[in-house]
Amino acid sequence: MSQEYFAIAITRTCGSGGGSYIGRKIAADYGIDFYDQKLLRLASEDSGINEAIFAQADEDTRRSLLYKVSRSVYDGRDIPPESGNFLSDRALFAHQAKVLRKLLEQESYVCVGRAADYVLKDKERVLSVFLDAPYPDRIQREMTRQGISHAEAKRYIDRLDKYRNDYYTYHTGKRWKDLSNYDLCLDTAAFGLDNCVALIEEYLYLRFGVEKPGEQ
Repeated sequence: MSQEYFAIAITRTCGSGGGSYIGRKIAADYGIDFYDQKLLRLASEDSGINEAIFAQADEDTRRSLLYKVSRSVYDGRDIPPESGNFLSDRALFAHQAKVLRKLLEQESYVCVGRAADYVLKDKERVLSVFLDAPYPDRIQREMTRQGISHAEAKRYIDRLDKYRNDYYTYHTGKRWKDLSNYDLCLDTAAFGLDNCVALIEEYLYLRFGVEKPGEQ
């Protein structure tokens, strides 16, 4: 892998406001790609599975009880098409992980979610970031963003956080909110979203010497 490429892997709690805004702003500042749901399309192309089928299978695993009762830690291996489990949760994760690892050999990027910090843990020039905020702040943010009640926002956050926790533990064997998993942990309510962007970019410079275009 060229030493010129880098990745920022962002993990965030629901309502912290960090996933889309911060990730997209950093990607725009460096002129690099931002991957979230877009990763499904790339994984679909890589695996040969129709994107609609791939997305539906991904959605089905979200709704299942699978992550609550079992575990399948990613070990870096691909799931071949001839296997009987080509559309299993494990295979879907492996396809996405393979794409993330291959991309880092070709470009720099920002990825939100998908346990990218774990998938890329053995790669150089990868910055893993965990974004959180106090629970009341997260509830208020979702109430404002979605125009929903306090109770609805609370249910939404609790459900999504639980899914993300179960998904992360299932595929990594680690605890989602264990701050030792990440290089940098930020409170988006304390710092503000734009200041979090600035802090991540400063950390990237201090750690890897990466400068934004126009500042070199």
